[in-house]
Parts: sequence; C-alpha cells; structure tokens
Amino acid sequence: MSYLSMTEYETAAEAVRARYEDQIAKHGRVTNMKRTLLHNTKSFDVYMEWYALADLLSDFISDRAVSLYSYAISVGNRCLVCSTFFRKILIDTGDDPENPNLNDEEQLLMEFGFSISEDPHNIDPAIYDQLKARYSEEQIVLLISFAGIMAATNLFNTVAKVPLDEVLYQYRKNSPTE
Repeated sequence: MSYLSMTEYETAAEAVRARYEDQIAKHGRVTNMKRTLLHNTKSFDVYMEWYALADLLSDFISDRAVSLYSYAISVGNRCLVCSTFFRKILIDTGDDPENPNLNDEEQLLMEFGFSISEDPHNIDPAIYDQLKARYSEEQIVLLISFAGIMAATNLFNTVAKVPLDEVLYQYRKNSPTE
C-alpha cells in the first residue's frame, strides 16, 4: 500500500501542472513516482536530473549499457518500481534481463552497479582498475554520480511505497505472464 498519495493534474497548482505537461510531452505519461514526487516541485526537479546524467552517460556508453547499469543498481537496491521499469526497457528491446548477452563494458558496468548497491564499502579493487583503464576520471565521476541518483530514486520509491505503474505489471519478475 502506498505511503503517500499521488498528485492529480486536475487539482494541482499551476507549477505542478506545467511539470505534468512537460513529462507528457517528453515521455508520453507521468509515472506514479513522478506523481508522488510532485507534492514538492523542488524535489521533483532534483530527481529529474537523472535524465541529464543519463544523457551525459550516453555520450560515452550505449543506451543499452545505461539501462543495464540502472537495472543492476535497482536490482541490488531491491526497488520493485525501478527494477521492473528497466526490465521492461530490456525486454522491449529484445534482451533477457536474467541472462543478457553482455560485452566486456556492459559486464563491468553491471558488476559495478551491483557492487555499488550491495556493498559500496567493499567494491572489488579489480573493478576500479577496469574502470580506470576504460574511462577518464570525469567519466568515472559521472558513473558514480549517476549511481547515486539512481539509488536515490530507488530509495524514494521504496520508502514512499510508490505503487508499481500498471504498464509495468506484465514485466514484473515472476509475473503470471512470464
């Protein structure tokens, strides 16, 4: 059961309505997480910086790698909403999220994502070595920053008990349609 209510466009303040309209224009809908976050527009704006960081990541890793990295972090954080969201992206693009065919870079990013979310105090030094061999320090900062906002998104969804969006039901791991 959701801990917080979701805002409704019809009764929202103008600033909230403007953000609804922007989300619909950019993404076609407003997710349950975003509807919940919109109780506070500054919080909403901060969380929407996820997209800016994802765009920057896409300058040096593939969109698929961004999704796999996000999925690994979300699974490690045990976030139903985000892990299911990225399962949907992976499945819809022809991937098997449980057994993806990974190249070396994607394998590294998934290992890094799982490590960040499972035990950030004990990330294998070999992962750091591989990151330094592949990316600049600026890119590594971006990878870590993105992981932080992804983890924050996972935390918000979990603590606020944001309900799974209906469009994600069939993508939930071990759903009846799988």
